[in-house]
Order: sequence, then structure tokens, then C-alpha cells
Amino acid sequence: MIEDLIKSNRSCRRFLQKEAVPVETLRWLVNLARLSASSANLQPLKYILSNAPPKNELIFPCLAWAGYLKDWPGPSEGERPSAYITIIGDWNLAKNFATDLGIAAQSILLGAREQGLAGCMIGSINKALLQEMFNLPKHFEILLVIALGKPGETAVLEEVKPGGGIKYWRDQHGVHHVPKRSLEDIILSE
Repeated sequence: MIEDLIKSNRSCRRFLQKEAVPVETLRWLVNLARLSASSANLQPLKYILSNAPPKNELIFPCLAWAGYLKDWPGPSEGERPSAYITIIGDWNLAKNFATDLGIAAQSILLGAREQGLAGCMIGSINKALLQEMFNLPKHFEILLVIALGKPGETAVLEEVKPGGGIKYWRDQHGVHHVPKRSLEDIILSE
């Protein structure tokens, strides 16, 4: 059911690194994005797939993890993603990627959840270093990296309490808590 997939689709930042994600699964996930809606049907997104440990080791230090968890530098060895999908915008095909990027990323992540995987959209990227590493021409812009793998943590949704904040946090057991505003707080008019 789509609601269950959406509820379970939380940003996962700790993975079972030794659990490989086959390239066929990555291709299937990108195909979901390819089949999704595209603004003006321009289809300006391109993808770089990685499930090989040596390539993953080059991508990992280009990423920043969990802005609200200030004292956590990111997943340790053994908890890192076993795959990545880098989403790239082609300036020769479009001048704005926002709509396509959101649709494609959500399609990929919902497909990942359906397969028992988890992911994290990472926008805090050393783009210059990654652009150089991938040897991308200037008309390609790195937009987002999606980290993927078997989840190595539990995330729970909870309603924002009166006077509470929206910052995610971890409890003493390592459970990741994600506060969500109530439906009444976000619907302005019926």
C-alpha cells in the first residue's frame, strides 16, 4: 500500500554495508524514475550508479550527513551505504530541474522501500570534487546523491508536540525519531 511505503520511507543514515545492492536493482530503480512524470516531458536527468566498494569509497567523503546531528560525522565503516545513485541535470535539455528531481528521487526511494532497502537523499555534496571524479562535462550538474542499502537503523514517525520542534533526533537506543506536523497544522482551508 502506498501509505505504508511513504511512512516507512525515512532518511536512513546507517546501513548494513556488507549487504550488496545488485546493479540490476539500481537499474530498476532508475527505470522507475525514467517512467515517472517529467516537467514538459523534457526528461533532463541522468544517473550514475555505484555498487562497487572502491567507487563507493570515493563517493562517501564527498557527502555530508545529518545536519541536525551535529556531533555525528556520518556512518562508520560497516554502516555505510552499499550503493549510490547520483542524479545529474543536463543543462542542454532543461534550465530547471526542481520538479523532475523531486519526482525522480521519491520514485527511487519508494521503489527501494518496496525492495526492502532504505535510502537517504543527500544534497550537501562536494560537487566540484565529485564532478571531477566522474569526469563530467560542464553541461552536467550534480543535483543529488541517493545513498542506498539494507537499513541498519530504525526510524519512527511522531507528531510534533505543542511547543516542540521538527528536528529529528536519536534516542539512547539509536532509534531515529522524525517529528511531523499534524494534518490540521498544514491544511489551511477545506
